[in-house]
Amino acid sequence: MGPGSLIGNATTMALFTRFLSQRLDRTIVDKTNLTGRFDIQLKWTPGVGENPFDPGGRTLPPLPADSSDLSIFTAVQEQLGLKLESTKGPVDFLVIDHVEEPSPN
Repeated sequence: MGPGSLIGNATTMALFTRFLSQRLDRTIVDKTNLTGRFDIQLKWTPGVGENPFDPGGRTLPPLPADSSDLSIFTAVQEQLGLKLESTKGPVDFLVIDHVEEPSPN
């Protein structure tokens, strides 16, 4: 895994969607109903809104988009035959409505 590339051997769809969620900083839900493990090879040009990582796992600064290059959305569709579709749905979140300093013991 590096900026603009992913090679996964015996990868589940759950692991692949988790990777996409991290890269795109969005919740990705697997609605493919595909089970089993898959070999995945994906190449794209990292763009705006994507969290690029280097092979060492460090987060790199976001790269500017170039409209002539292949986005991760297009790459997923053209190279894997899957479609990323934006929809609205329920998400988990935490609400903190009150905070106090601890009392002395």
